[in-house]
Amino acid sequence: MEKEAAIHLANLIVNSKTGAYEIKKLETVNGTLPRFHQWTNGKQTLAGFEVTRVDSDTSYYFLFIDWHRNDNYYLVIYLHNKSTTAAELRVIEEIDGIPHIVWKYNPLKRDGKNLQRKSYFKQVFGSTTIQIKVPPSSLEVEEFFHQLFKLCQNRIKADKIVDVFDFEV
Repeated sequence: MEKEAAIHLANLIVNSKTGAYEIKKLETVNGTLPRFHQWTNGKQTLAGFEVTRVDSDTSYYFLFIDWHRNDNYYLVIYLHNKSTTAAELRVIEEIDGIPHIVWKYNPLKRDGKNLQRKSYFKQVFGSTTIQIKVPPSSLEVEEFFHQLFKLCQNRIKADKIVDVFDFEV
């Protein structure tokens, strides 16, 4: 996404008032997020947040970051333990005149079971492509968070489905 779009989204989060989520802004130093994770070190970071869903005590880190150092910003969502990312969102498309973040489930595990993961995701969640409306104001950030948390939880569930079912029949 363009830097301006990332700044706009980060500002909406800063100015939001939501009872369902607790938002803690992370401190950046000279436009970076020091000692967060080896994958983020030294990369331009516009903003970072620890976002906790109050009713389930589920947390993720939301980073607006130049992920590949090419002036293309991402909303990267890290698991709360920082072990890996839950989603890397960068594409914004206009759908019926309204900007949406568009994300596609594309597992890249090295165990030969990505087709099963993708099939499960599509069967259970309707599509491998997710469209989340960019909030037009800080008043709609709560719904934006609901959709992002749902995306992360669905992705994690699909990634782990091969541990639940035996696909080697």
